[in-house]
Amino acid sequence: MKFLRFTPLALAALMAGCSLMPAYQQPAAPVPGKFTDDAGADPASTPVAELGWRDVFTDASLQRVIEMSLANNRDLRVAVLNIEKARAQYRVQDAALFPTVNASVGGSGSRTPADLSSTGEALTARQYSASLGFSSYEIDLFGRVRSLSAQALQQFLSTAEARRSTQIALVAEVATSYLTLAADQDRLKLARDTLQSQSDSYRLNQRSFELGVSSALTLSQAQTSVDSARVDVERYTAQVAQDRNALVLLVGADLPDVLLPQALPDGATAATNPLAAIPPGLPSELLQRRPDILQAERDLKAANAYIGAARAAFYPRISLTASAGTSSSELSGLFKGGSGNWSFAPQVTLPIFDGGANRANLKIATVSRDISVAQYEKAIQTAFREVSDALAQRGTLGRQLDAQQSLVNATADSYRLSQARFQRGVDSYLSVLDSQRSLYTAQQNLIGTRLSRLTNLVTFYKALGGGWNEATGTPVAAKSPDTAS
Repeated sequence: MKFLRFTPLALAALMAGCSLMPAYQQPAAPVPGKFTDDAGADPASTPVAELGWRDVFTDASLQRVIEMSLANNRDLRVAVLNIEKARAQYRVQDAALFPTVNASVGGSGSRTPADLSSTGEALTARQYSASLGFSSYEIDLFGRVRSLSAQALQQFLSTAEARRSTQIALVAEVATSYLTLAADQDRLKLARDTLQSQSDSYRLNQRSFELGVSSALTLSQAQTSVDSARVDVERYTAQVAQDRNALVLLVGADLPDVLLPQALPDGATAATNPLAAIPPGLPSELLQRRPDILQAERDLKAANAYIGAARAAFYPRISLTASAGTSSSELSGLFKGGSGNWSFAPQVTLPIFDGGANRANLKIATVSRDISVAQYEKAIQTAFREVSDALAQRGTLGRQLDAQQSLVNATADSYRLSQARFQRGVDSYLSVLDSQRSLYTAQQNLIGTRLSRLTNLVTFYKALGGGWNEATGTPVAAKSPDTAS
């Protein structure tokens, strides 16, 4: 008899371990194994995963600007707060696994007039009670509550990955804005130097015109060169101001002038960057450590967990309501012997007809999981393309820079020769103007190519997922399932 008495309890405990959540299987990465087509290339030996942003961005001023952005940027602050919000939501859902126990103390009083009383006399009744109990606690026989808890956990971990992704994007954007400001400072300096040179040339031509040596056409042509340089000076002055405003917005605080760049770093900075030394054959599996890909996988796991809750809706739900306490008509007798009371109200809900709502919810959960699979695979493909593009550009930018520098040198020689020929009366001033414009355009393009080479490293840093083991930042690490609650 005792065995039969405990059999239902043992059966309930056994069924409490059941779960209808499908086993998670990580989808295969829909990309090649390497970023290059060279099958003979050895995998990269550089510890890319150990590169933090300080290892990549070594300029002291830039490091300080990045530090300020990590401390003050509002988008990053929102991402951190989203983690706290998701953690709290997970704890709320996880708490449903346990009964909510409440204590209550109350009292009531009522008076019945004599004409309504069965005794013909006015009656006054009072009742006091104190109880401890729980209400509508669901026994999770089929894992519905555990599936919802697992979904909330994955959503919480997803926000943690989103925060890491936001930080990497912020670091890359700050570095790009910093370098863009430096490039525009170089362009402004070039425009000012050109204006000064053309102004000096104009004054010489004006003196020659006054002496009757040169014509009015030559003087007018020199004036056009001066005015063009003036336009560029004003344009780049405004651009530098806009670049600074954009950088201040990213940082989230005002920047002292001492931290602002005055010129692009020299070529040695790009050549000695650790990302520039990564050999071909980088394995594409590294992409699966990118925060945005991990976030997509967390979302996939959350959608997979919700299928378990949708399946459990087809099965009975058992909820318990129970309380125990004491009650008395007098406050002094509340805790005397014989005043105890209790109540126990189990409830079983079995879905019989719901118009197909449960089937529709299960279909929604299944399709949502399939959508998450496609989004996860698309995230991997997008990351693969970003790294491949960065590698392809990195392979040509060095040669582009050499060619552009050679072009600048050649146009500078052409400019000097055309000036000498004009001064000797061999050519007109129009050839000088053409050579000067070609030199100015080549110099501007050289600045743009240097900027592209530096920003390519920033893009490569971001495409690889930044510093995965960043020991120099202050990332908010997501708690494991064992510690998140």
